[in-house]
Amino acid sequence: MTAINSDKLDKLVSRWEDVQNTLATGPDQETFVRLSREFAEIDPIVATIKELRAAESEYEGLKQLLDDPSSDKEMIELAEAEKWELEEKLEEIEHKLKLQLLPKDAADEKDAILEVRAGTGGDEAALFAGDLFRMYQRYADKKGWKIAILSASESATGGYKEIIASISGKGVFAHLKFESGVHRVQRVPETETQGRIHTSAATVAVLPEAEEVDVAIEDKDLRIDVFRASGPGGQSVNTTDSAVRITHIPTGIVVIQQDEKSQHKNKAKAMKVLRSRLYDAERMRQESARAADRKSQIGSGDRSQRIRTYNFPQGRVTDHRINLTLHKLDLILAGEGLDEIVDALTTEHQADLLAEMQDQVAAGTEPDTVDG
Repeated sequence: MTAINSDKLDKLVSRWEDVQNTLATGPDQETFVRLSREFAEIDPIVATIKELRAAESEYEGLKQLLDDPSSDKEMIELAEAEKWELEEKLEEIEHKLKLQLLPKDAADEKDAILEVRAGTGGDEAALFAGDLFRMYQRYADKKGWKIAILSASESATGGYKEIIASISGKGVFAHLKFESGVHRVQRVPETETQGRIHTSAATVAVLPEAEEVDVAIEDKDLRIDVFRASGPGGQSVNTTDSAVRITHIPTGIVVIQQDEKSQHKNKAKAMKVLRSRLYDAERMRQESARAADRKSQIGSGDRSQRIRTYNFPQGRVTDHRINLTLHKLDLILAGEGLDEIVDALTTEHQADLLAEMQDQVAAGTEPDTVDG
């Protein structure tokens, strides 16, 4: 193979054999759990390597037969047909293996914190923020994920100025990480008497939910203020100082939580959001450093740009990052059609990573993709 380092494949197979042998000896519980996880990760890759090498061996056998002057004409014709089919098969296996060898995003299997905020457009933007949040709710239901609202600031018209929720389940962050950015809507508001189309926006942030082991937060870096919770219009909704505002002094990140009647519960929720924001900020810093010498790509986490437009009069949704337009607005807002966009973004991201890997191979700087 020209695109994948053969020595790397040999090391993977050797590691797979070592892990398998160690597991067979009955190691202690901690080692067993760790190696079982590693085995589950590399086993499908090794299966593909074996499939590839079997096909390569078969291909070499056909070439020898074709190069042998003593081969009869009928045998050569059969070999030529098989060679063409095998070349296609080899190409498919190589592509599959390249995808398996791509560097894994450590956050992909994490749960996520979803933040949706109304942007420009006043009440209409708040209504659109509500539409987006309900789209993600329905998508989560479809995937069998659990969603829990952490905090919500409703607008007078029934939308949301801001809503934050945690989503838990299998592969949540991997599916939602490309949703971060500015979402724009074009539609005629219910209050518009002359039928004019208005444009408004909402911002979405999807953060991998961080565990305590992911982010170290020192007490001295926190300023915690408590105050009386307030509802719409500023009226008091609680007679005790249960609302919590946590400021992370080194970064200036502020999280306010007042939905619970218990100060303890509000603090716990605020810390969950703070931890995830700090973890995400560090991921973005590392990504920016890696992307400094190459052009920006999908997944860079740049949330300053408009990523998607929802045009109601035309019933279409356009994702501007990959120039994908789908005329199924209702299905997408119902959570049913969102997978088509998510899959397209994931495929594009993988293509970018593959192209980058090819460039690194050509330059002789191919990185290791598997630990161990």
